[in-house]
Order: sequence, then structure tokens, then C-alpha cells
Amino acid sequence: MTTNHRVKVLLVDDQAIVGEMVRRALAGEPDIDFHFCQDPTRAVAMATELAPTVILQDLVMPEVDGLTLVRFFRGHPKLRDIPLIVLSSREEPVTKAEAFAAGANDYLVKLPDRIELIARIRHHSQGYINLLERNEAYEALRRSEQRLAAELACASEYVLSLLPKPITEGAVRAWWRYNPSAELGGDCFGYHWIDASRFAIYLLDVSGHGVGAALLSVSALDAIRGQSLPHADFARPAEVLAAMNEAFPMQAHNNLWFTCWYGVYDTRSRQLAYASGGHPPALLIPPEGEVQRLITPNTIIGAFPKMPFCEAATEVAPGARLYLYSDGVYEIEMPSGDMWDLDGLQAFLTPPVEAGAELGELYEHVRRMRGAEVLDDDFSIVRIDFN
Repeated sequence: MTTNHRVKVLLVDDQAIVGEMVRRALAGEPDIDFHFCQDPTRAVAMATELAPTVILQDLVMPEVDGLTLVRFFRGHPKLRDIPLIVLSSREEPVTKAEAFAAGANDYLVKLPDRIELIARIRHHSQGYINLLERNEAYEALRRSEQRLAAELACASEYVLSLLPKPITEGAVRAWWRYNPSAELGGDCFGYHWIDASRFAIYLLDVSGHGVGAALLSVSALDAIRGQSLPHADFARPAEVLAAMNEAFPMQAHNNLWFTCWYGVYDTRSRQLAYASGGHPPALLIPPEGEVQRLITPNTIIGAFPKMPFCEAATEVAPGARLYLYSDGVYEIEMPSGDMWDLDGLQAFLTPPVEAGAELGELYEHVRRMRGAEVLDDDFSIVRIDFN
């Protein structure tokens, strides 16, 4: 909220009679506060203390040259924007020009008519008050943006805290790379053991960015991690997507929907069951042989209630790698207008690389192709190794 500024006049003149005449002229104006400085050597200090909305200043005074005082006002960081009306006993074009060159805003031959004096005081004061209110609004906006940035940073840290830690030992190992296009993105992913032999892997991508998308993304992630979706066997990917579709209808979430890939790997059978809802295919890269694109013909999550969802399964060879990602990883428009596509991503990921080092290299690669420090969409990719 801006300050309610009153019109505040400071008259600088060595003649007491002039001060009294101006005081009487303004006496009938309840919204105008009048202050008089008869000692020009104290004018700058008094103006700094009072913060007037307009200064009336005589040009001819003892001890201080009037034009020099105008320059002092204009050189002071707290006073430089205050409107300044110089008062002179003569109508002289040369003196006027010198006053305006020194920084005066107006010129009056003293003493002017009361109506004209009040009109000029109100005109210049209102312009200055508008400037003060604009500056206050900008400052309030700046503080608000700082608070929002701090809150977004905390929210971003919270989202990052929900993402799983890499797994570097055991039957299943995992690494990931996450770079949101905004402070809060719409991507979330995770993996966890359902029981001693079954390992769940999942990634979802909410439409849009910002707080709304992040809230929906975190809510959906929490439902999967907590296995809190009703009527869903979390070892059956199709049931998980169907339950999410019913739990997160887009009309209840500001028309936001999301895509999702959910898979379950059984270490005993080496079978990977999976289902995708409008999501790009996961890439299963065996040590030898053809790369598999794991995708099922299901709709996006949240758009159409009561939709059936299907799943598929494949055998995983020892030493195989699985890449799960959002479309921001490969839908990269280059400055030439050409698009990098899924074929390019698959070719980049196919050569064997240890310990997920390629994920950071991939991020730098697509940034170079895009020609930008920040990508247009969230960059999320997970690598799973099956021993």
C-alpha cells in the first residue's frame, strides 16, 4: 500500500514579509502544509528533513547565490526530483533560461496571484506525489518478487528433496538428471522397492509449469510412492494408471493433465511389466541386439474418466539399461528450425557408458543444440541398470 502523501510546501526566502504573504495565501487550503526557511544556508538541510512536495525559492538572497542553491538541490540524492519553482522580482528571459538550465521546474515573478500560485503548487506537487507513489509501488513489487523468489526457491528445494537418491549397488542401479525449465517444473519421477523382489519405476510430466503444475506433480508422485491409490495393485502398471486417471481429473486441477510411464521389474523372472499414458516410450538397451521402445496405447492421465488402460511386458537381459524421460529431453528445436527427435536421442544413448555419466553430457548436448542456457521444457531422465 502506498503512503497517503500531503501537499507540502517549503519556501526559501530571506525576506520575512514574503514568507508571511505566502503563508496567508495558503492558509485557506487545509490539504497544504506550509514551511518557511528564512536562512538559505539551512535550506538543503531543512528540505532533507521535511521532504516537501514542492520548493519555492527566491533567486536573490544574501550569503547564497540562488542559482547555486538550485544546483545544490538538483545534486542532492534525496532532493533532486522535488519540483522547484524559482521566484524572482523581475521578468527576465536570460534569468529564466539560467534558472531552467540549473534545474528549476518553473519560474514565477513574485508575488504571483494567489489562485495561480496555488494552482502551480498543486500541479507540481501532484506530479511529484505520482512519482513517489510509482516508486513505492515498484519497491513493494520488488519486495514481493523477492519474497516470491525465496518461496519458489524453497518449493524447488522441497521438490528436489522428494526425488530419489541414486542407487549404486545391488540387482538394480539407478541414476537421474533433472533440470526444470522454470524454478518449479511439472516433471516428477521416482523408483522404489514394492517388496523384496519387485522394483517400481515411474516418471510423470504435467502440462505447463509453475506452482500449479508442481503441486499436481508432487501430489501424483506422493500417491505412487505412498501406494495410496484406491483399487490399484501397484505391481500392475495398468491398474496404477487407471487409478491415477480417476484420482486426478483435470477439471479438478485447473485443467492440468499429465503423461506417465510406470513399470515394475521382477528380479526373479527378469520380467518388466509397464504401461504408458500418453508418455514417450522408455528405451530398453540390451548389451547386444535391438533397442526396444516400451510404450502402450493409453491416453493421457486426467482427461477422460473411466478409460481402460492396458499394459505390456518384456524380458530384461542382464546388463541391460532402461532410460525413462520426459519429452523435454528430445523435442529440441534448433536455431535453424530443425527438430532433434527420438531417433537422435536413441542414437546418443545407445553406446555403453558407465555410471550414468551420459546424463549430464546429454543435457549439455541439447543445450548446445538449442543455443540457450535454459531449455524450453523440463529436462528429466532416469537411467536404470539391471545386473
